[in-house]
Amino acid sequence: MRPNDQRPPEAAPSALADTLVNRLTTAYAAAADPVRARSMAAYMKDAAPFLGIRTPLRRELSKAVTAGTPKPAEADVTALVLRCWELPEREYHYFAVDYLRRHVGVCSSGFLPVVRRLVVTVPWWDTVDLLAAHAAGPLVAADPALTAVMDDWIGAEDVWLARTALLHQLRYKSDTDAERLFAYCRRRGGHPDFFIRKAIGWALREYAKTDPEAVRAFVAAERDALSPLSAREALKNL
Repeated sequence: MRPNDQRPPEAAPSALADTLVNRLTTAYAAAADPVRARSMAAYMKDAAPFLGIRTPLRRELSKAVTAGTPKPAEADVTALVLRCWELPEREYHYFAVDYLRRHVGVCSSGFLPVVRRLVVTVPWWDTVDLLAAHAAGPLVAADPALTAVMDDWIGAEDVWLARTALLHQLRYKSDTDAERLFAYCRRRGGHPDFFIRKAIGWALREYAKTDPEAVRAFVAAERDALSPLSAREALKNL
């Protein structure tokens, strides 16, 4: 896949996705709470409408929706997540992210454009951060050639693509490419957006659990380039 390949992903017909979406919309609609939905949407700065389903109940319903269904193929995952993203209420997006997290192992490198579609469509931290760590991250780990795509995303004008690039190594621990992480943080260190500055600090803080001296040295060397927020977050636990 070319780093700049932004062709829109297409979903092939999937009987499994049909079954899951039918079950999902029935179960979630029955549990909707319009009053709670308004407060949930307000908490998320009205990034998307909500059904008003609390997380514990949503997880119970999701478990029932997937009960007895077979392990999906990549085409099923693609169809499911894209169809869920077409539904307006945020809980459907959460279901898609959770399903993708469980089954990202069946997805090939060619799935990354689907992740991109999800990241840039109705973007907010509640879905983007999970997609970065649990979708983009595992895909890049499985195919290091995809680091070229992350190198492209880190320079994107879209803050959510850049945030995804910053956070995709969040769960790598000792497998983190520290040179690339530090280069990304240095490159976007002066970015004015809160979500980029926060992501820089978070990524560094997480890597500090593996190599605290490297992070301490990086922050000391780049303190003038990093925002106070990024530096403070990076060193929070040191």
